[in-house]
Amino acid sequence: LQINAIASKYSGAALLQKKLKDVEPIIRIEDVDGARLVLDFAEEIERMLGSKMKSVKRLADTAEDADLYHEYNASLQFDYFNALLVNTMDEEGNFIELGGEFPLEENEHFNKLSVNTLMSDIQVPTNVYNKDPNILNGVYMSEALNDIFINNFQKDPTLTWQYFGSSSGFFRLYPGIKWTPDANGVVSFDCRNRNWYIQAATSPKDIVIVVDVSGSMKGLKMTIAKHTINTILDTLGENDFVNVIAYTDYVRYVEPCFKGTLVQADLDNREHFKLLIEELHVKGEAKVKKAMKESFRILADVTNGQGSLCNQAIMLITDGAMEDFQSVFEEFNWPDKKVRVFTYLIGRDMTFSENVKWIACNNKGYYTHISTLADVQENVMEYLHVLSRPMVINHDHDIIWTEAYMDSVLPNTKEVTKAHSLLLMTSVAMPVFSKKKETLSHGILLGVVGTDVPLLEVMKLAPRYKLGAHGYAFLITNNGYILAHPDLRPLYSDGKKLKPKPNYNSVDLSEAEWEDTEDSLRTAMVKGETGTLSLDVRAAVDKGKRPLFLKNEYFYTTINETPFSFGMVLTRGHGQYMFFGNVSVEEGLHDLQQPDLSIADEWTYCETDIDPHHRKLTQLQAVVRYLTGKEPDLECDEILLQQVLFDAVVTAPLEAYWTALTLTAPGVDEGMESAFLGTRSGLMRVIRYAGSEKRVGKKFLTPVDKENLFTVDHFPIWYRMAAENKPGQFFFYVPHDDINKGVGKFFGEIDGSVMAQLLKSVELMQPCNTEYPGFMYDTSIRETNSIIKCDCSQIGGMFVLQQVPNSNLVMLVVQADCDCSRQYAPITLAPRECNRMKSQKIRRRPESCHAYHPHENAKDCGGACGIAVSLTLYFICLGTSLALR
Repeated sequence: LQINAIASKYSGAALLQKKLKDVEPIIRIEDVDGARLVLDFAEEIERMLGSKMKSVKRLADTAEDADLYHEYNASLQFDYFNALLVNTMDEEGNFIELGGEFPLEENEHFNKLSVNTLMSDIQVPTNVYNKDPNILNGVYMSEALNDIFINNFQKDPTLTWQYFGSSSGFFRLYPGIKWTPDANGVVSFDCRNRNWYIQAATSPKDIVIVVDVSGSMKGLKMTIAKHTINTILDTLGENDFVNVIAYTDYVRYVEPCFKGTLVQADLDNREHFKLLIEELHVKGEAKVKKAMKESFRILADVTNGQGSLCNQAIMLITDGAMEDFQSVFEEFNWPDKKVRVFTYLIGRDMTFSENVKWIACNNKGYYTHISTLADVQENVMEYLHVLSRPMVINHDHDIIWTEAYMDSVLPNTKEVTKAHSLLLMTSVAMPVFSKKKETLSHGILLGVVGTDVPLLEVMKLAPRYKLGAHGYAFLITNNGYILAHPDLRPLYSDGKKLKPKPNYNSVDLSEAEWEDTEDSLRTAMVKGETGTLSLDVRAAVDKGKRPLFLKNEYFYTTINETPFSFGMVLTRGHGQYMFFGNVSVEEGLHDLQQPDLSIADEWTYCETDIDPHHRKLTQLQAVVRYLTGKEPDLECDEILLQQVLFDAVVTAPLEAYWTALTLTAPGVDEGMESAFLGTRSGLMRVIRYAGSEKRVGKKFLTPVDKENLFTVDHFPIWYRMAAENKPGQFFFYVPHDDINKGVGKFFGEIDGSVMAQLLKSVELMQPCNTEYPGFMYDTSIRETNSIIKCDCSQIGGMFVLQQVPNSNLVMLVVQADCDCSRQYAPITLAPRECNRMKSQKIRRRPESCHAYHPHENAKDCGGACGIAVSLTLYFICLGTSLALR
């Protein structure tokens, strides 16, 4: 009784309930129409993403026109702004070559990085010569993009980074920045390796990587071969499929589980392959014929579930091919040559180079010679340009969207590691082609243009206040992988640093919405359908410690012109209704500016990112300036403003009540540190009865305490738990903070023996990698007691449990005569990795595929002699080559 009396006194709950009762006549309650709301949200998202696509299209058009009218000049001299060198002076105080004066200014919109919004600059990887004629001509030609970058940003101030990645290796970035190399002075970033570049440059692909592990591949050769495989794997994405075969005089799968099939090239599977490749050892004699036959069989058996049904290729990595292998291609690939074969000759020995070259040239592929580790990157990239030829000749400008990723254009800059690189992004990109008639059949890809879209900004278009305490919105890809979801936790703590989890961007929707055991929701969304679904769910809050039993209504639809689907959840009860009340702006403004009041700064009451002058405003400052007429041009959510003003007025009496208590009652002496309230509009009022030096919960309700604040992802924990609490009673819980050791822990960790006695029958759950048991108290039991059973030689003691009235608390008194406690901890179960990685859930293939064009010129295959019709021409070719020398 005492704890309830204290809580009632210092919270002012009775006063708030009375005030709400007084305003009931002016409150209007409306049903939330989820089916209509999901379409409205999707339309807003389409409009936003459509604006980004238009910006990218303008960049592509401009780049192609600039190239069309540019004449290549092998002796061109051009002094451009090199991002690594800008603002660098020599010992005499003069700017160095390519490093001229480049004004930079800190910009709120670009995560407080120092940028130049009037100009782009150029990044070139260390392994590419920054004054190569191809680089200089490409940079000079692409200068035309500067005006479009600026114009795009003026038309759409929510744009972030815009860029052009050239096929020759340079990267033009807007706004311009100062690039920072790694600790060794190396710039390893190569735009051609990035997912947005690769996806835009090629259609989906089925790849079989075939590696020679015979005895001749020992030492450095094997090291180079492994690096080549890993580099090829890095060029693949979730729309691609892959397998890896090793061969000597027999064929073996690097992963036996994947025998005879292809698996999706998502991050999980790619990393799995890399671990297995490290374990490859050499021995025996190489027989390539068997390996090629097995590869063709795999590709011939591809079905929709386990393949892209688009480009098909074999990547042969070897130091030579001696046997007669022509019959394999005659049997499996000629005359149509539907499977391209790319060959990589490893090592300095060129004895069998013509054989390896012949394989590529006679199967519409490309031959490269890799003699050092430094050669790998550039040579592997060649296959992407070959696969892009049909698309380039057709001039099909497919716009692509990438899966979620955490990325930074400045991967080695410390300030970015703290901010920009921890944002989940998606990129929209489009290929740029040469339109010159004389090179049309060669299908020359000039590069890729694109822009980044923070997913946080996308999800803000589905405001939290419209979804209720437990509601949320989410986005998935055509493969069923999560782009955005409140239960997607992509980071982990490594000491003091936050790092991405290994498979953060290949988390399937079924792993977050695990109650959908039939995959009904996932299947409908992946197919791009619009509809609804009802599920009884067990939601976990407070890092899995507190279960909630909810009835969720799912609403979903597709986002047109993208591979994405959008879903949202409303919970029956609180999520089904919204109430509205009218107050005057003057009255609301007065109460909104009280010192104890704040609003959710991660929510969008007013759009502060459009006008640069508004970017330094907090949301509360923006709301006040808009309502007072000082910033009439601000775009604000009128419904949310109406609600927050009403909430400010209704809750205003609490501020006076709490203030009076601080003067008349020693709250800190009775253990009270703070009183607080929250409303659906994101409004919070907080008063501190104790100074910060006396508070035990020093972080509670401070800006770093995200779990207990209104954020883009969730309502506060205490709000969600109280919303499901019995009306009229208090909910007590211990927040994460620097509190007493043991307080707030799961009781099973403190005394597992007593916990075991408190359990009734436990429902067995379906096995997964890790099972975390959750427990709910049966409120019908007011009091109970029992003897503690344990494995000690004497009696374990006894306990008495009693429910604390009008609360979620129970009081437990334990008399333990011996230490026979046991803990309830997460149970690690044997993962069924093979089936999980091999199984392929339903997915929606990308709509476009460019694998063939009748006018493709396949003679450019990496060999000086072009295509030979049979091995006998090897001698003619060699003779001609010697004569030319």
